[in-house]
Amino acid sequence: MNAINSISEFHRLLSLPEPRHPLVSVINLAESIFLEDEIWKGFVNRFYCVALKREAKGKIRYGQQHYDYDKGVLSFTAPNQVQQLDLQNMECGSGYLLIFHPDFLLQHPLANGIHHYGFFDYAVNEALHLSAEEEDDLITILHKIDKECQHIDKYTQEIILTKIESLLKYSNRFYERQFLTRKNNNIALLNRFEQLIDDYFNSEVNSLLTVHHIAAKMNLSPNYLSDLLRIHTGQNTQQHIHEKLIAKAKEKLSTTNLSVSEIAYNLGFEHAQSFSTLFKKKTNLSPLEFRQAFN
Repeated sequence: MNAINSISEFHRLLSLPEPRHPLVSVINLAESIFLEDEIWKGFVNRFYCVALKREAKGKIRYGQQHYDYDKGVLSFTAPNQVQQLDLQNMECGSGYLLIFHPDFLLQHPLANGIHHYGFFDYAVNEALHLSAEEEDDLITILHKIDKECQHIDKYTQEIILTKIESLLKYSNRFYERQFLTRKNNNIALLNRFEQLIDDYFNSEVNSLLTVHHIAAKMNLSPNYLSDLLRIHTGQNTQQHIHEKLIAKAKEKLSTTNLSVSEIAYNLGFEHAQSFSTLFKKKTNLSPLEFRQAFN
């Protein structure tokens, strides 16, 4: 797999002059021309990318799926994610790319905190749809970052990272707004989620239900699904799965003569002890103690 290791290399591939700063750059898409290069057929970036795009069109492969690049205005990609661009059908439109290398975060709190911004692991088609005012707020921040890149001194890193952190916090706010305003669509997703969990536990279970399994069934990224559920229900995907699993376990313990080991196996556990540990953590009772309460 080809890798784009540096900001400078990425500039070259977009027919742009050398970046002002080696570890961070704000790229104007209107000034960019993708070089015809084999690398676009399959590559990984070694840096974070925030894309604010207008009138962009094309197909992009991100991870294992293909997406329309024009779905949404603001999207995020993390380092080392497999990507593929179809240059023959790509129109950059206008907008901006903020790219920054993980090394730029070193010795700053954002180095440890950036993983809290789960949208870097959303799929491309789960992008933000910004209002004109929201878009202007972010463009103002991008312009300030670009301006700060023009002079590098001992204050540059702190000032730029403060602005990047501000942009990410705004994005958190805007995503929460989007989760809430797309109510009808999200209700349908929540209903499908509940149905998939019920179907799983009512079928012949061969393994534990995982977040990745159910997210894949819904054609959503795991982080997007968890954030959607958290905003609407107060619980993430794993908490919902555990809640349903414990409810199913209580049903079996109270209405059947199956042993604890048999119930654990029927729910997808390889080891009964793992099931007992989770059950006690969630109910403050062991499975046998719970069963005895019904005798």
